[in-house]
Amino acid sequence: MTTSDTTESMRSNIELLGRDNVNDYEQIYSIIGHEEPDGHHAVEDHCKAEFTWDYTKGARPQLDKLYEKAKGAQWNGRTDLPWETEVDQQQIAHELYLEGTRGPLANADLSGTPLEKWGEKEWVTLNIENQNWTLSQFMHGEQGALMCTAKIVETVPWIDAKYYAATQVVDEARHVEVFSRYLQEKCSGIYQVNAHLSMLLDDIIADSRWDMTYLGMQVMVEGLALAAFSFMHQLTPDPLLKKLLRYVMADEARHVAFGVLSLQEIYDGLSATEIRERQEFAYEAAVRMRDRMAGQEVWDRLGVKPADMARLADQDPQRKEFQSLLFSKIVPNCKKLGLLDAADGWLRTKFTEMGVIAFEDFVDTTLEVDQAADGSPAMRTDI
Repeated sequence: MTTSDTTESMRSNIELLGRDNVNDYEQIYSIIGHEEPDGHHAVEDHCKAEFTWDYTKGARPQLDKLYEKAKGAQWNGRTDLPWETEVDQQQIAHELYLEGTRGPLANADLSGTPLEKWGEKEWVTLNIENQNWTLSQFMHGEQGALMCTAKIVETVPWIDAKYYAATQVVDEARHVEVFSRYLQEKCSGIYQVNAHLSMLLDDIIADSRWDMTYLGMQVMVEGLALAAFSFMHQLTPDPLLKKLLRYVMADEARHVAFGVLSLQEIYDGLSATEIRERQEFAYEAAVRMRDRMAGQEVWDRLGVKPADMARLADQDPQRKEFQSLLFSKIVPNCKKLGLLDAADGWLRTKFTEMGVIAFEDFVDTTLEVDQAADGSPAMRTDI
């Protein structure tokens, strides 16, 4: 893999993101997600299904090991979670308000904004809507993972990868199931898919190259999701949601490791031009994932103008720190794949501008998977 290429051929922010300033919050907040009237969303999938006649199991030992782990780590979303647990979403939201939680806002200066006059009722409502929105995006992202992993079964050329990806299809179906059930039975509403998340999922599914499916979903989307699940797991007082998230996290650690292990082999054989394309894709995905955390759909439902939220977006250091921490899995995995320093360190520069490069030496997911995803979480006593 060449790392000395110039960055002259790298595309600009306008070409990649549709805007010159990556932190143009007014534009970020103005893009609101929507659902089609018939409840379906079609994406042209240009992938090529590939059979392999080499059925030698274990030719790629690390993938085979992951497959064996996955077979022993299954759990049943219907019977292994305590669905009888009573969940008072209103009370939880009120307690969060009393602790000083203001939905996705923490320390922003609200002077001169409509939120300056909000009282207890409005903040409790925001906490409720923010939970509904967050869990809805988890659910939509898991459906994206379900579709992408089914695509990997079709397109990846190695039997060991096909075997493992088939187990992940089952995992993702289970994740969609449990998030959907929790939202319908324990929460007070479901949100449409976030606009920035939807654009990213469309791009991943539409790309014809199987390794881009891995990069976009396994490394980027699942990597951020793993960190986001961990944060919610730490913060939620609901024992049902805490257990649900811990079970999902055990699966996700394997999923991200699957992407990194598979891409290491293929990236070693790519040209400098092909690596640059993957750097651009990783950067675009990172920005889309960060932008989707803005919660535009919540503010739209509550009648707050995007322009008002845009003025607050860059004023809350705690919010910015939280957003950057979500990349604690993505950056070290990109480094392990050699994407940070190719093309004269173009992606390193971009991640530095985003404020997330400090995570480059964090433990990558392939090292975490042995301790996080060994055995069925329903049978373990340590989680």
